[in-house]
Amino acid sequence: MIAQIRAEWLKQTTLRTGPALLGTMLALVVLAVVLHAEGLPTGMLTPAHNQLMVIGVGERLGVLLAAIYGAISVTAEFRYGTIRPTLLVAPRRWRIIAAKAAIAVVAGLILGLAATGLATVLGTSLLTARGVPVTVTDEEVRALIVGGSAAAALWGAIGAGVGALVRNQVPTMIGLAAWLLFIEGLLVEEASSFLQFGKFGPGAAATSMAGMGADAMLAPAVGLLVLVLYAALFTALGAFMTERRDVP
Repeated sequence: MIAQIRAEWLKQTTLRTGPALLGTMLALVVLAVVLHAEGLPTGMLTPAHNQLMVIGVGERLGVLLAAIYGAISVTAEFRYGTIRPTLLVAPRRWRIIAAKAAIAVVAGLILGLAATGLATVLGTSLLTARGVPVTVTDEEVRALIVGGSAAAALWGAIGAGVGALVRNQVPTMIGLAAWLLFIEGLLVEEASSFLQFGKFGPGAAATSMAGMGADAMLAPAVGLLVLVLYAALFTALGAFMTERRDVP
């Protein structure tokens, strides 16, 4: 298993996917933070909750790009046919998915740290430049960076598991983006009425880990436990289905 992880690390570090996603993510973080910090009225930016939402775009984009990275690490092999020689070298297919999930966790952690760190530094700097007093506490910033980075790491494994389940790259990426950006937001909005399970979704758990959850959301520690279970579940399902299905 160690040899498989080393081989996967070598493969992923020699591809352009990681640097391309990192550059894209950083550009999106800058754009989103600037639009929020410069476009909103200063009165709206004064409360600590609103400031946390401005710099919190780093957590959301870090999670999204980490999930996409994990998915691409698997689906690209099926798309370009490189999965065949990979399986010849390592016939135990579950090890391949497990190794990809492990590397996706590391990549997700890097993406999460970069996104949350950049959003925090840039957001607070822009607020200060506009004369808005920064009211978010150091504890909230630490929770955002640490929790957001850990959430992105776990979402990397989720992306790898979903990629192994779906195999097709385009539907996988669209599905992950739609879930994180639209579908789960609707579930969380309804969590206070009749859809009480919305706060237990993987995206909501990631948000709660970063300390940005409202009263209706999970506690950060519970969110971490829930997201770990999701990462383990999707990785296991992806490995199981890869063992069961034929390679196209």
